Amino acid sequence: MPAHPIASYTKSARLFALYQCLPRSEADAISLTELMQNYGDDSNNYTNERKNLENDLIGLNQIFNDIFYSDALIRVPAWGQNISGKAARFYIESRFSIDIINEQTVFFWGMLDKYTANYLPVSFKQSITDKLTQLRRQERDNFHQSPLGQWQDRLITLPSIVQVPKLDSDVIASIHQALLQSRQLQIRYQKKWEGQPTQRVVYPKGLIFIDNMIYLTGFNPTDDHIDDKELLKRHRNFAVNRITEAVVIDKLIPDWVGRDVFTLDSLQKLGKLEFGENIEINLVLKVQKYACQHLYERPLSTDQQITIIDDTWNQVSATVANTTRLQDWLVSMSQLAVVVEPSELKTVILERLQSALALYEN
Repeated sequence: MPAHPIASYTKSARLFALYQCLPRSEADAISLTELMQNYGDDSNNYTNERKNLENDLIGLNQIFNDIFYSDALIRVPAWGQNISGKAARFYIESRFSIDIINEQTVFFWGMLDKYTANYLPVSFKQSITDKLTQLRRQERDNFHQSPLGQWQDRLITLPSIVQVPKLDSDVIASIHQALLQSRQLQIRYQKKWEGQPTQRVVYPKGLIFIDNMIYLTGFNPTDDHIDDKELLKRHRNFAVNRITEAVVIDKLIPDWVGRDVFTLDSLQKLGKLEFGENIEINLVLKVQKYACQHLYERPLSTDQQITIIDDTWNQVSATVANTTRLQDWLVSMSQLAVVVEPSELKTVILERLQSALALYEN
C-alpha cells in the first residue's frame, strides 16, 4: 500500500497506486467508498477526491485499452451501463499483468531458451530460465492451451559438434555497456598463438554471432580521416572468449565510428565481419549428383546455377565471398565436390586436403 493517501500524489503516481490497490478477482471487487479508504482522508474535500477517484479509474481503464488492448479493469455493472442507484464495484482481471504476458511473449522466451541453450554463459542462461519460470507460473494453463503453447515440447535444437567456449559474464556485461553507451573499451586480449594477453583500447561497434562463436567487432584507436578506406584499415574482430578482461572507459567513441559506411550491415557487405580474403569470386564446382541435392534446397547464392554434366556429376556456379568458412565447407565436401574455378581457390583446397591426407597416411 502507498505510504500516503493516493490523492496526495501526481496523477501518474495515483494511477499506478490504484493499479496496486485494486483486487484481482470479482469476488473481492470493491466499491468507490471502499477505495476511498486508501485514496483520500481529507473529510473537508471528500466530494472532490471521490470525483477524482472516479476520473482516475476511467483514466486507468483507458490506458489498459489503449496500450495493452485489454479490458482488464472491470466495473460491475460494466463500463457504460447505467448504475441505477447501485454501488459500482471494481477489480482487475486476475490474468492481467503490466508485463504484457501473453502466449507470444511466453513462446518468445521459450524459443530463446531453446535456441541459446548452447550459446550463452551460465548466468545469461539462468536469467532466461528464471524469466520463463515466472511467465509460465502466471500463464501456465492458458499458454498450454494456446496454439503457440502446443509447440513448446515439439521443438529442440541440437548442440554443435564443437562445444561453445566459456564466456566471462563480467566481460560480456562491460561489452554490452560500452556498446549501448557508445563508450571506449579497454580489453586484455589473448591472441590464439601468443603466450600472454595484451592490453589495448577498442572503439566497439557490435557483436557478431558465427556458428557457436561470438566476436566483438570494432576499431583500433586512430584519428579521424577524410578517406573511409584509411579508417577501415583499423577495423578488427575479437573473439569474445579470448577477452580476459574488459573495462569501460569514460570516453565516448569518435563520431566517425557512427558513419553510415561503418554500420554492421555495411561492414558485412564490405567483407569485414568474416575471416579470409572476403573477395567476391565466381565459384564453379563439380559436384556428385546425389550430393548436389541439398544445394537445390540451400543454394550458395541467389544467382546459383546448376547444370547436369552426366549421370554422375553436376556443375554448380555461384557468386560468393571467398571466406574461411567457404573453404572449410569445401574441404568438408572433399570426396563429393571439386573446385573448378577460380584456380587460386582450387590450389588452396588441394593443399589443405593433401596436408590432411599426409596426416592420415602417417
